[in-house]
Amino acid sequence: MKELVEVIAKALVDNPDAVSVSETENGKETVLELSVDPADMGKVIGKQGRIARAIRSVVKAAASREDKKAVLEIQ
Repeated sequence: MKELVEVIAKALVDNPDAVSVSETENGKETVLELSVDPADMGKVIGKQGRIARAIRSVVKAAASREDKKAVLEIQ
């Protein structure tokens, strides 16, 4: 899932080198932390949070295929 979030985020931002994703697993829950350049934060979040919500939906769908729960935090 880490690679999935990384590919999506790098496609959205102007500075793909500043994108980093860290993954922490706690049993059946996976916490993904996405960090981007402060100038690109708006592109990842989108208007009224629509892009962030869409990314979270994709991550949850990928996690459900593996019988896990995933949480995406954008920093």
